Amino acid sequence: MSNGMMHATEYSQQLEAAAKFIEQHDDFLVVSHIQPDGDAASSTYAMGWLLDQLGKTFTMINEGPMPSKFSYLWGSDQVLDFSKEVPSRRYKTIISVDCADFSRIGRVSTLFDEQAQLLNVDHHPTNDRFGSCHLIKHDAAATVQILYDLAIHMNMSLNLAIGDCIYTGLLTDTGGFRYSNTSPEVMQIGASLLALGVQGSEIAEQVLERVTYSQIVLLQKALSTLSFAHDRKLAWLAVSLADLESTGASSEDLDGLVNYPRNVEGVEVGMLFKEKAPGVIKVSLRSSGLVDVAAIAQSLGGGGHVRASGCTIQGAIEEAIARMVQEVGSKLI
Repeated sequence: MSNGMMHATEYSQQLEAAAKFIEQHDDFLVVSHIQPDGDAASSTYAMGWLLDQLGKTFTMINEGPMPSKFSYLWGSDQVLDFSKEVPSRRYKTIISVDCADFSRIGRVSTLFDEQAQLLNVDHHPTNDRFGSCHLIKHDAAATVQILYDLAIHMNMSLNLAIGDCIYTGLLTDTGGFRYSNTSPEVMQIGASLLALGVQGSEIAEQVLERVTYSQIVLLQKALSTLSFAHDRKLAWLAVSLADLESTGASSEDLDGLVNYPRNVEGVEVGMLFKEKAPGVIKVSLRSSGLVDVAAIAQSLGGGGHVRASGCTIQGAIEEAIARMVQEVGSKLI
């Protein structure tokens, strides 16, 4: 049996195990990673839809608010914001979506019962297989792709509500079907969702094209920090707490900023430094393909994909920049 076939068999076994986990349990807590992106938000809603169709009881939650630009998706008005609303109970059955490691769940994990069973659904190569049941496909373009497979495996009848969720997650995690993870399978799923009635151009306009006023003002500030090193193979932007405050920008307004340094001709790695709190710097890394930024991020306690990863560094923003310029620089030589 070829490796490909073995992989397919292993994946179908994981799909079956996940289906049984869902069928045999009830009263689920569905959570994605802190500061959810399009795939995390869409995966949360898609899983909620799936549980809803099965008549299951569930609660969707995140450590903070879900991005408002995905408010057109099914279930977006049902997600609890842990920073504002903390359930006064614990949950015994958890489903995490798009979380590469347990820490990415954030403070929501304080709601987990000590004996909690957890289904871990994810596509990150750096996933450390936390939880009691795993549905992990490293070569999936997005976690929603895995949830699409799960819905098909469970013989569920797809409608426009789930179609919008899957399409949105695929669209955002492939950069509008432009990144190298845009496989034939992704395009086939996309085509089947368009046939279902998904309005692809409207979703693209909403989540990829439209920018808020605060976003464009923040971009103006961020671009003034554009810097280069190592023969312009490395480039970065920095956003301080003061920048966020003065522009009124939210964390979701930072989406896509890291692509500006990465897209400059000749740049191998682009970075974005975001001051999350005094002395806490979130670093986003994007590679043109020659440098494995997942390995760099993982060595610093983070993770992600070969071409798109992140980590958090303690210290002033200048110190974080100096450290990362050295770390990434050593891989460029």
